[in-house]
Amino acid sequence: MELHTLRYFWTIAEEGTISQAATVLHLTQPTLSRQLQALETELDTALFVRDGRQMQLTEAGLLLKSRAEEILALSDATVNEFAKRKSALFSGHVSIGCVEADNSDTMALMLEELVGDYPEVTFNIFTGTSDIIQDQLDKGLLDLAILLEPVSKKKYNTLVLPRRERWGLLTSKGSFLATKSVINPIDIQGIPLVLSPRPEVQQLIASWANVDYTSLNVIGTFNLIFNVLPIVANQTAAALAVEGAVKNRMSDDLVFIPTEPRIETNCVLVWRQGRVITPVVQELITRFEQAFGH
Repeated sequence: MELHTLRYFWTIAEEGTISQAATVLHLTQPTLSRQLQALETELDTALFVRDGRQMQLTEAGLLLKSRAEEILALSDATVNEFAKRKSALFSGHVSIGCVEADNSDTMALMLEELVGDYPEVTFNIFTGTSDIIQDQLDKGLLDLAILLEPVSKKKYNTLVLPRRERWGLLTSKGSFLATKSVINPIDIQGIPLVLSPRPEVQQLIASWANVDYTSLNVIGTFNLIFNVLPIVANQTAAALAVEGAVKNRMSDDLVFIPTEPRIETNCVLVWRQGRVITPVVQELITRFEQAFGH
């Protein structure tokens, strides 16, 4: 039984004649008569008693009218709810944090599609380290973010993004390391290094090198790779970072060399648990889930 057929039946019952119902529904009388006949055939029962042009409901017709009113009311309420939801998105705003990584363009793609569908939506993108972005999330200054793992799943909802981030050494082309195709742990022994201040990243590098972190020659840390490019180019130090953070910033005097054994980490979309989510933020999350959810 189709929803539109129920609406046709209910309109006939309300108007009392097929001709008047056809006018209300913008259908021809023969079309409406055929629809009613098909419904009675499907239910194997008469729904009306014809008295000239007037249509009187049978007992079965009265029952179906009652059911039809409930079903149509629920259908109309659902349509109205989605219309309100769509309307709410027209003027929505979303604040997003994003680390420098290969998956940054994933967020850009999702935003492009969202704004294309809802031109009145506005957004703000905040770029920083995972620690800074998490602090902004916790304070409610950001709605959601793309972070590098590891991320606490006790306070954040998470969605793992598919592309893994490859780590490597960013060094000057004038360095003796520049000719190498991969960087092994032994290659960085004694080399002045700069890397993220995050303890999780420092432990990741130490585990890869199979040494205690304090034995690495770390002379500095950075939050955004852009600020240390001149330091690397001048051979003051080499930087350990994900390729996605540096590939669009590479100059002729720099080279990125992947680690061996390979170090890879995932990026994740995160948002705070237990926080009220606006319709536009939920729409963006839903699009990520549809694209990358499992």
